Amino acid sequence: MTQQPALEFIQFSHPREMTPARQQELVDCWAEVSNAGGAVGFPFLPVSHDEVAAAADALIAGLGPQRSRLLLASAGGELAGWLNIRRDPHPLVAHWGTLHHVQTGLAFRGTGTGAALMRQARDMAREDMGLEQLRLAVRAGMGLEDFYGHLGWKEIGRWTGALRLAPGDDRDEILMALTL
Repeated sequence: MTQQPALEFIQFSHPREMTPARQQELVDCWAEVSNAGGAVGFPFLPVSHDEVAAAADALIAGLGPQRSRLLLASAGGELAGWLNIRRDPHPLVAHWGTLHHVQTGLAFRGTGTGAALMRQARDMAREDMGLEQLRLAVRAGMGLEDFYGHLGWKEIGRWTGALRLAPGDDRDEILMALTL
């Protein structure tokens, strides 16, 4: 593993907090990771910057302190990775949140940035959002279940063949949880 860079974590809980420059960094990272085969929300490649920008607009518009937050990790002023934490407001499930779009920029792979981002997300979810549990879904065949397992996440279910990437390329969707 390459040495982990010094990271700065920035949390966004309202659309007005996002600057155009930060949003462009997020879009650039998301497009780069997607087009490199990352399982971050765009399964059919290649994805255009316009497609990613529209998804980023919707994601940012939905931010709110108790329902959705973005967590960005920066190193030396460059976006190293980011993720989104969402909470369902229904009282039966408001104690847990779901992680979406977890990713690290390609230049930051293998540096510990992803693990640091996940630890920061855990702390933010517990301390700032009052959550008791986090959940996420990962695409099988990418090695992601091992990455999350090393961080304390447990596989709680699997939807066999749920994701059809191409004819003959069906993948399981693996459901994981972390108690905070």
